Amino acid sequence: MLPEEELIQQRKEKLKWLKANKINAYAHRFDKKDNCKDLLEKYKTLEKHTTTKNTAQTAGRLMSIREMGKASFAHLQDFTGKIQIYIKEETNAENYQLFKKLDMGDIIGISGAIFTTKTGEVTIDVKQLQLLTKSMKPLPDKWSGLKDTEIRYRQRYLDLIVNPEVKEVFLKRSKVIQGIREFLISQDYVEVETPILQPIYGGTSAKPFKSKLNALNIDVYMRISNELYLKRLITGGYEKIFEFSPDFRNEGIDKLHNPEFLQVETMCAYANYEDNMKTFENLIAYVTKKVTGSYKVEYQGIHLDFTPPWKRLTMMEAIKQFAKLDLEKSSLEELKQIAKRLKIEVNPEMKWGEIVSLIFEEKVESLIIQPTIIYDFPADVSPLAKRKSAESKFAERFEPLVNAWELGNVYSELNDPEELRKNFEEQEKLRKKGYEEAQPTDFDFVRCLEYGMPPVSGIGIGIDRLTMLLTNAPSIREVIFFPFMKPEN
Repeated sequence: MLPEEELIQQRKEKLKWLKANKINAYAHRFDKKDNCKDLLEKYKTLEKHTTTKNTAQTAGRLMSIREMGKASFAHLQDFTGKIQIYIKEETNAENYQLFKKLDMGDIIGISGAIFTTKTGEVTIDVKQLQLLTKSMKPLPDKWSGLKDTEIRYRQRYLDLIVNPEVKEVFLKRSKVIQGIREFLISQDYVEVETPILQPIYGGTSAKPFKSKLNALNIDVYMRISNELYLKRLITGGYEKIFEFSPDFRNEGIDKLHNPEFLQVETMCAYANYEDNMKTFENLIAYVTKKVTGSYKVEYQGIHLDFTPPWKRLTMMEAIKQFAKLDLEKSSLEELKQIAKRLKIEVNPEMKWGEIVSLIFEEKVESLIIQPTIIYDFPADVSPLAKRKSAESKFAERFEPLVNAWELGNVYSELNDPEELRKNFEEQEKLRKKGYEEAQPTDFDFVRCLEYGMPPVSGIGIGIDRLTMLLTNAPSIREVIFFPFMKPEN
């Protein structure tokens, strides 16, 4: 294959020829009437070497060109697939002259009769040809393809052109979102929208992206969660709501994390976390069946079964079962010694529940593969969740784990304004000590609860991770069109 610079120069020369012959290399429109996939499906039973009187009119990108003297075959690709086209100089001299100036990657519109070749391939005999867009850069060599993940993620447009199977991943992602929406609406949930740009971030513990609103001369933040706004709507009288929420967290980037990601958040009045255990299982099962056709999927060689009901363990039961540790009656000092023995680094100021949670994350989480609900988290790490009782060290909170990943976060929402105020005060102490992920006090939200919010439970589901599981994608970058990348320079 010639060097890219030489190929680009050849295309520039062809562009000059097009202009000299008053051919617009960048057309305004084309009346596309047929899709490649529909044509292939319609004529798949046509006998070999058969010509029809039926005309097709379609458009797409040239993905291959095979010249055979005074005739040429090529493959045209649109969003739905590829179809072969044929053009002959003897019967179509003017269009053939234009065709000789085309390159792989050019976008064209054609019309012509449908026929099948001697091998039975459905083909369009081109009678009319229009150049719609001249491609000035050559596509990757069809043999080596585009395999470099760095280039694929950075130039997703090129990835989609030369690796059409990538489209299937994103079509399934669309089905995931559609399935969640269908399920929730069938349960009488109402879809809402809340602010992405917020004067006070909150709803979870995470480091935000900070900016400035010049009009008001104030600091603003990209939301880390929409949770507190959904609760405001529940206070206002809504009972079942959900939102697909793009969230932003100024944290690490790896195969499970991207600074911008998509969640769906729900709130259901008069429900608690036990009600949402059932809702969560049924929702994920519904979506899994819709996207894959089964409740059972294979992810990176591991067979996962999403059939409800899922296994359920309290966090303390899980630690006892997988780490062989009974921590329920351990004092704070004993926990610190246990953590030291396990080579888990703890901060001297850490609370009882924070150390328990850390032990779970370090020694248990990676061992939970099949869909499992881990519930009753320590209240110390659940400032927006209700305690199981006034004296309890645990909160009504659960996380569904699949393939050792947290797939969501659910709890019975705290609606006692005085207890929330105390929790915010504790968070402020952490902020003053430099803990960047601590939540700032949202005084308006405290005021909201003072007007009275009914009992409520919310579900949060990470769309990207769920899509990974249902498409067998090894990295979150495979399921986000444009994952965040280091600048090229």
